[in-house]
Order: sequence, then C-alpha cells, then structure tokens
Amino acid sequence: LAWLGADVIKVEQPGRGDPGRTVMVGSPDKDSAYFLGFNGNKRSITLDLKNDDHRLVFVELVKNVDVVAENYAAGVLERLGYDYQALSELNPAIIFSRIKGFGTYGPYSNYKSFDPVAQAAGGAMAGTGEPDGPPLKPGPTIGDSGTGLHSVIGILAALIQRRSTGRGQVVEVAMQDAVVSLSKTSMCGYLETGETPPRRGSKVTGRAGAGVFRCSPGGPDDYVYIIALSTRRNIWEGMMKTIDRDDLSQSPLFNDPASNAEQINEVIQEWASSVTKHQAMAVLGDAGIPCGAVLNATDIFNDQHLKDRGMIIPINHPQRGKFKVIGCPIKLSDSPVEITPAPLLGEHNSDVLSEVLGYSNDRITELNL
Repeated sequence: LAWLGADVIKVEQPGRGDPGRTVMVGSPDKDSAYFLGFNGNKRSITLDLKNDDHRLVFVELVKNVDVVAENYAAGVLERLGYDYQALSELNPAIIFSRIKGFGTYGPYSNYKSFDPVAQAAGGAMAGTGEPDGPPLKPGPTIGDSGTGLHSVIGILAALIQRRSTGRGQVVEVAMQDAVVSLSKTSMCGYLETGETPPRRGSKVTGRAGAGVFRCSPGGPDDYVYIIALSTRRNIWEGMMKTIDRDDLSQSPLFNDPASNAEQINEVIQEWASSVTKHQAMAVLGDAGIPCGAVLNATDIFNDQHLKDRGMIIPINHPQRGKFKVIGCPIKLSDSPVEITPAPLLGEHNSDVLSEVLGYSNDRITELNL
C-alpha cells in the first residue's frame, strides 16, 4: 500500500518495535535487511495499547484514517477492546483489514500460524519436491507475502465500494486460504482424476524438452530452466537449430516424446553443459525459446535488467548507509512512487501526531512516546 502511494503509519511497541527489526540481523544495533525490505515508504510511531494515554492517541488516529490493518494472533485485538464493532463506532467509514493464520471462524480458527505452517496447510508443500522425497517448503514466503497481497486487493476493493455506500467493512484474509488460492494450479489434477497429484520436482508432467538443466561451470546454482516442448514443433525445431542439432528435429524420437523424454532431455543437457546459465538464457531467449537462468540472490542484486526495471533500488539508510532493497513490481505510468527507506523506531511520532491529530509540541512531549 505504501508503494502505491498510501500514507502507512506503522504502530509499534515502544522500546522494542516490530520483531522483524531483529530478524536475521547482522548487527544488533541496526535494523535488519528483512525489516528494511518490507517497510519502505512507511512512517513509524510507538504506542503501548495497554497505556491509557496511548490508547487515546490510537482512538484519535482511528477517527482520522481510512484503514486499520492488523495481524495479531486470534483474539488479541479484541481483548484490547478494538474489534471491528468498536472501531466502526469511532469511524463508520473505517476499513478493518485483519490477517489470521486460519481466519476467525472454522475448526482451525484458534490455531496460530507462521509462513511454513500456512504453506503446509494450504497445499503448497505437498506439491513441492521430488516424487520419491518428502514435501518441501517452497523458498518464497508465499504464506506471508501472498496473504499480504490478497489483503491489499481486498482493501482496494473495499475503498472503491465505500465510495458508493459511505461505509467501511471488514477485509479478512486467512493465510491458509491465500496459500490454497495460490496453489490451485498444482491441484487441478485432483479435480480431473480424483487422485492426489504426485510431486514432480522441476519437471513438466508428460512433456519432454522441459525442465532444469545443469550449466557450466557446475556450481550449486548453475542451471537454466528451458521449455522447448517437443510437442510444440515450431519451438522444438527452433531449439534444435539453435544448439546446432538440426539433424534431430525430425527424429523418430519425437513421434512419442513422452516415452522418450529422458533421451530427448539428454540432448538438451549435453548442450547446456557447454555454456553458462547466462549464455544459455541469452542464446535461447534471442531465438524465441522460453527459458530462464536460475538466478540466486547474488545474481538478482547485480542483474542489470532488474536494475533497469527499478527492481533493485539503492537507498541511503541512517543506520545502514547505502543499502540495496527490492523495488515495486507494479509500474504505474502516471503515478510512480519513489522508494524511501524503512523508518527508524518511532521516527515519525511528532510528525504524525502534529500533522494527523494536530497535537501541540507540549502535548507530544507529555505523552513520552
């Protein structure tokens, strides 16, 4: 929301702040790269919601904002007296976004969740891994980020509806629900056959000429993913021409590509082993063959294409100095937003209370935030 231009006020615990500030941190006196990556363009204030004076500040903020978003464990905000009914009495137009591991109703609703839990219960892990191996957690945190994205979609829809009704509403997204939604492609086989689809690693089921292929010099991430499906004659012939194997473009192997997948893939592997992953992507990409080098974090943060696209952004942070963060993938032609550093803890206490609530300097000093 902040990347899209919203004024996002992050309410944090005084003295400690968001636990994300210390996740995977390299230095105890600096905010973590994790926190910097997820909190750009926001403002930070500190409020203790168990302190009467601070609670009054929170109430005044609710009266003056469009959205309240929370992701406490089930029941926490309600015990503080801030359920949707209470907030809507303060501000009938308020949109209340709540994220829960398993939602607020249903048999699992009291269960707590973290990203891996949501990935397990949402179907993502069952569909990830090799056929003869255990379920694996996908690398991306789709349980966390996927839930956040679904919440943003719901908030934007609620804001548009409010233009017609004048009323706010609850936007609830459960982490399990979000992962199920993101995993539905991998579960289509069940709807077709009534049987649980097996894990298939990086392979495309029943297709030759598609998969991950090792490249030179053979490091842990020296691979390229190629989709030169032998069932797509134009792509396959283009692939064979590009790797100087025109002699195979009309081979009898391709009369039954599914049965000959291993032999067909060996042809591609032989070529891939002779080039780097970047060379493979360049050569095949220029030839119209869908492919992608397997880029690791070092590759990503030094990739010129991503830099040109504004996906790798250098920022100047008061603690970390010059620092790289990942930019916004949504490119708006008429209203781009400059990426700014994540806030220090309580950095905007005075600004928010004076600008949003009109508090005097003396009043702000009295609160001792």
